[in-house]
Amino acid sequence: MPFLANLAIGLIFGLGLVLSGMANPAKVQNFLDLFGTWDPSLAFVMGGAILVTFIGYRLVWQRGAPVSGGSFQLPSRTDIDSRILLGPAIFGIGWGLGGYCPGPALTALGLAAPGTLAFVPAMLAGMWLARNLPEHRKQPA
Repeated sequence: MPFLANLAIGLIFGLGLVLSGMANPAKVQNFLDLFGTWDPSLAFVMGGAILVTFIGYRLVWQRGAPVSGGSFQLPSRTDIDSRILLGPAIFGIGWGLGGYCPGPALTALGLAAPGTLAFVPAMLAGMWLARNLPEHRKQPA
């Protein structure tokens, strides 16, 4: 996909994160705090994302190939192992404690939000470690 198209998509995504409040870690933490200061408003953001994705995938699969050429790259593994259980659990713990997941963290970094200067480098280090662990290299995608 051309650079400008990717840039436009990224800007739209980032704008959506900021407008929805997903780039605000306090709002995310309040959404995840079911028995305290629960703020259900982000459920509408997630519901909207699921709806758009559901419709989008049906339209995309009808094409048979990506607009930018090539072919769709889908994972071949369908089994459930410890990595597929442990990874999301660790992700969820980090998201709940920090209030950031990767997309909103990068968006908040651009907004100079407090905490992102520590969170984003730590997140990138964790991604690098996960990719370079000897066990990860052995397993097919």
